[in-house]
Amino acid sequence: MKLWLLDTGPIVAFLDSRDKAHTHVAEALDTFAGRFVTTSAVIVEAMHFLSGVRSGPALLTEFLLASQTEIHECTSVADLTAAAELMAKYADTPMDFADATLVLLAKQLKINAVCTLDRRGFRTYRIGRKAFQLVLDD
Repeated sequence: MKLWLLDTGPIVAFLDSRDKAHTHVAEALDTFAGRFVTTSAVIVEAMHFLSGVRSGPALLTEFLLASQTEIHECTSVADLTAAAELMAKYADTPMDFADATLVLLAKQLKINAVCTLDRRGFRTYRIGRKAFQLVLDD
């Protein structure tokens, strides 16, 4: 089964019809026949951005349930340490905590397909030496 890492931007764009990327993201997510995986940091960030959207938090919950998105926890001390190291490594990009957790999850699950609007970041970040595949650009 095909897996995509799911970043905050596409979640927000998909659920907020006013977002400039809404149509493009909706077409990609609606036709995707695999599973989404993400981290709790991405969900917290999406919940924050959707708090200003009418029924945004409820829509997020409904989306996660309907899509059966697999959410990985990322707040153990080991995870926080690894994320902080990545954030320092990519400070010039820069890398935020949610992105760091996705890079760590990519390494753990051995996948590189990421659904993101953060082209600059995910074109720069690496899983070892392997580049990410930006699925919204395909």
